[in-house]
Amino acid sequence: MKPELITCIPNFSEARRPEVVSVIKTAISNIPNVLILDQHSDLDHNRTVITFVGPPESIAEAAFSGIKVAARLINLDQHTGQHPRIGAADVIPFVPFSGVSLEDCVTIAKNLGERVAEELNIPVYLYEEAASDPGRVNLENIRRGEFEGLKTKIKEPEWKPDYGPSEAGTAGACVIGARKPLLAFNVYLATDDVSIAKKISKAVRFSSGGLRHVKALGLLVDGLAQVSMNLTDTTRTPVARVVELIRREAARYGVQIHHSELVGLISQDALIDAARWYMQLDQFEPDQLLESRIFAAVQEQNKDFLEEVASDSPAPGGGSASAYAGALAAALTGMVSRLTIGRKKYAEVEEEMKLLAKDSDQLRAELKAAVQKDTDAFLQVMQAYRLPKETEKEKKLRSERITSATILAGEVPLETAELAVKAMELSVKAAESGNQNAISDSAAACALGRAALTAASLNVQINASELPEEVVNKWNSHLETFQKRALKAESKIRDLLKERAGFDYPG
Repeated sequence: MKPELITCIPNFSEARRPEVVSVIKTAISNIPNVLILDQHSDLDHNRTVITFVGPPESIAEAAFSGIKVAARLINLDQHTGQHPRIGAADVIPFVPFSGVSLEDCVTIAKNLGERVAEELNIPVYLYEEAASDPGRVNLENIRRGEFEGLKTKIKEPEWKPDYGPSEAGTAGACVIGARKPLLAFNVYLATDDVSIAKKISKAVRFSSGGLRHVKALGLLVDGLAQVSMNLTDTTRTPVARVVELIRREAARYGVQIHHSELVGLISQDALIDAARWYMQLDQFEPDQLLESRIFAAVQEQNKDFLEEVASDSPAPGGGSASAYAGALAAALTGMVSRLTIGRKKYAEVEEEMKLLAKDSDQLRAELKAAVQKDTDAFLQVMQAYRLPKETEKEKKLRSERITSATILAGEVPLETAELAVKAMELSVKAAESGNQNAISDSAAACALGRAALTAASLNVQINASELPEEVVNKWNSHLETFQKRALKAESKIRDLLKERAGFDYPG
């Protein structure tokens, strides 16, 4: 099942005061489970676009936090910039990313709009898929006249906000909606004549007879004429087609394209389409990208272990799970070591901690490998049981294969049990000399090591039930030794917890 994720790409009317942008960004990132992907600030536009992603229950809260801060810190009466705007938090679009529908985003947009109006007393207009009026679907219709014109426009009955007062304060109004993914893309011309950019924009944008799924404005940015665009569906109107039309139109006025820029992020598919067009790679397939192959291989290698264990497959099972628990124990000890290294208070044990970190990493790698080794050993047992048994020769071969496979299936968790004890012993070293603030993590490592030992021992014993007595006796002897070492490690951890932290080890 795909995780439920929504992308939000709010546009804030500020770029010239980075300290304000930083506070807005922090307000967004402080919401749990929200990840900021990109920030694009343009000084001429005096506008910042922040792209973040999160689950439905977090995404609206993050957007509200950003709007609240922007409304407090941005005064549109004092704001100037090339880009049209009617609000401090000018436009807040929600875009489905994974496991959610456009309708889900509409619901979030409407709920957020109502909250912004009620709690912040800011007028809100709904646009795109969330629009309540056909005349408000297109953002440019709502934003026509900008903030200065809004003060009068908002009092007209046809422009009564969807939520909030019919009055624009210093934060202006907020346009909130839901839409499909779009690409914000600007092309700069090798001229400062903004009239040329405006003429080209008119030729390119759909509303004046240009390309479908293209919205465009002509602006002056960084001393160059700019064709500022939103490409609302690059699958139907590819980026390369837009660039080439601009190139041809610019040639009519004796100018060339200077450069282009992305505002925010672009999908890999859009770039692949552009590469296909410009390089004439008609037979190109996305999986020919080196990075795509690498990512796919890594993803296959790192399939969710817990999901695999929880499935109806008998492998990976208890043996693999015990190795995984042991690997976690070693990982925690490595963490405690690194939390100690480089701190003046623990300078005397720095070399010891560096060695402990190295040993923990090696042990973690061995236990991680044991996760797959246990599964492989179990599969060999299953294969042995599937061998034919019609003739005496086949029966003999099958019996021998079952025995050898079962021995291997017991030796792997036996090895895991020994590695688990080592993990417990390394956790003691971390508890003795490591960062005192992380002593509970050392104790947790010991507890996980004990769990790994117990689980691995159970897997040894189940495989020993039908094996020769000498093999069983040998394995039991090893397990008894491991148990003694484990008890000793737990005793030391118990004493260290009492001595260095003042509380008891459970159990």
